[in-house]
Amino acid sequence: MRSLDRLAAGRYIATMTPPELNVPIGPILSALNTVGTFVFAASGALAAARLGQTLVTFAFFALATGVGGGTVRDLLIGAPVFWVYDVSQALICLGAAVIIFMTPFRWWPERMLDWLDAVGLAAFAVFGTAKAMSFGIHPFVAALMGITTGCVGGIIRDLLAGVPSIVLRPEIYVTAAALAAGLYALLLTIGVPPALAGALAALAGFALRALAIARGLALPHYGERVD
Repeated sequence: MRSLDRLAAGRYIATMTPPELNVPIGPILSALNTVGTFVFAASGALAAARLGQTLVTFAFFALATGVGGGTVRDLLIGAPVFWVYDVSQALICLGAAVIIFMTPFRWWPERMLDWLDAVGLAAFAVFGTAKAMSFGIHPFVAALMGITTGCVGGIIRDLLAGVPSIVLRPEIYVTAAALAAGLYALLLTIGVPPALAGALAALAGFALRALAIARGLALPHYGERVD
């Protein structure tokens, strides 16, 4: 009986094994990670600027926002936490904080935080998916890791700033991350080269979020149902 159970378990595990996909983290994906880290860190520093905080708080907001999503992703997929072993990521965050702190607040339009966040959202959603797939995670779950990478940093920033979370705003946000992450995983599974897939998916995710910012594009929500 136990041998039959082991055989059944083995078959189940085999059906859950992700397809063999070669997902190298090449220059395009590395660039997306760097861009995502910088712009998310800058959005965190801008949140501190709106509160009139000190440089130390700018740096803390920038670091927490810039590496927050990737930290959660790495812990979930069993990878070394990226910024702990790569000092350049923390330096990028601190650099963004200093740049924002040294410039007058009037240089930054009211919705600049949203636009920086949109760039980081798309870049991180793609990179997070790619990194998860490079660790052998199934493409569907890897896309969820991409969404996590793209969204968690903004959630942490808003919690630190004491403002309503960006994911609770009416316009599309998580859906844009899902588009970027899901499209990247899909393109890879049909044989599109990783660099091209990454660029196309990031552009698609950013375009959807940009429409949401510019036009207030939103999905129907629960209160709009007609009983």
